[in-house]
Amino acid sequence: MNVSSHHLNRLLHLFSFLAAICLCSCSAKSGTNGEAPKQLTSAAAVPVLVGRSEAQDVAVELRNIGNVDAYSTVTIRSQVTGQITKVHFSEGDEVKTGDMLFSIDSRPAEGALRQAQADLKRDQAQLTGAKLEFERQKKLIEQKITSRDDYEKAEASFQALEGTVLADEAFVSRARLQLEYTKIRSPIDGRTGNLMVKEGNIVKAPDDAMVIINQVQPIYVTFSTPEQDLPPIRQRLKESKLWVEVEMAPEAGVSPRGELTFIDNTVDTTTGRIKLKATFANTNNVLWPGQFVQTKLTLRTLTNAIVVPARAIQSSQNGDFVFVVKPDSTVQKRLIATGLSRGGKTVIDQGVQYGETVVTDGQLRLRDGSLVKAQEEKATQAAQLSGAKTP
Repeated sequence: MNVSSHHLNRLLHLFSFLAAICLCSCSAKSGTNGEAPKQLTSAAAVPVLVGRSEAQDVAVELRNIGNVDAYSTVTIRSQVTGQITKVHFSEGDEVKTGDMLFSIDSRPAEGALRQAQADLKRDQAQLTGAKLEFERQKKLIEQKITSRDDYEKAEASFQALEGTVLADEAFVSRARLQLEYTKIRSPIDGRTGNLMVKEGNIVKAPDDAMVIINQVQPIYVTFSTPEQDLPPIRQRLKESKLWVEVEMAPEAGVSPRGELTFIDNTVDTTTGRIKLKATFANTNNVLWPGQFVQTKLTLRTLTNAIVVPARAIQSSQNGDFVFVVKPDSTVQKRLIATGLSRGGKTVIDQGVQYGETVVTDGQLRLRDGSLVKAQEEKATQAAQLSGAKTP
């Protein structure tokens, strides 16, 4: 009986030992398979979005807010006092040089002209008689038949009437001009504004304004730029023309393009800016006096400049930097020198080469040497759009 119990205990110990060996063998196989390290490695990689550096031609532009000004502005006033008998245009009409604008009652001017012409004719007749008398006295004095006193009187009367006739001719010219002033014509090509007087009103010369005409073809766009931009602008003007583009709403069509034609002769000491003007043909009347517009002055073009997405650039006490993804899926923190920023892209003057991959999202979890799981930014956006369209 005792022997049998002892034998049973030995069997139990042997079974426990074999079970332990099997368990260790399974654990070893699991470790050899490498599944656990892979899970650990995957958990350690930081998911980020990335983009690539590209080579592009980038325009060096100066952008400023500008104001549209009429090429010329004329306030129409009457040069004679009188009653308006007719208005020959409607408010807002386009007019050409010489087009009739207003008619003023011409009867007073016509009467003054007839009076001046009558005075001239009378004095011309008297001058003819005085001239004949002077010539007669001249012959008599040569023959010593008349006295020197009668000769001198005839000469003086003749000369006085010559002066009177000249004055009469001046009066006729002035009266004719006053008559012409009763017909008011446009001095420029342009567009009429608000009509300040109506038919039947009495206008007083030269105080009463009647209408304002703005010349809008061509037209000016006035803007200002910081004084530090003045040297490169002046240098480029020596080499070629500079063009200014006005950015318009999409429904306006093509953005107008004009030539820089004016640089002010002084910098505003209160703002540190200098005024410039560009002239636009404005044949389609897109630009309108008084508009505020966004101007773009192109100085030059950087050829094959290295650009990266602007979101990739981070700032630190040491300067701007980006995280560059290396072939082994780790990142390198690089200090960079940045240039212009246009359309979500920033020019990199130093620190990044063409075709390198940079992190555009997820930088807060990174440090130099971090392992990342990179995903292209464009692919992510496409997947999001696809998911949004899926019902």
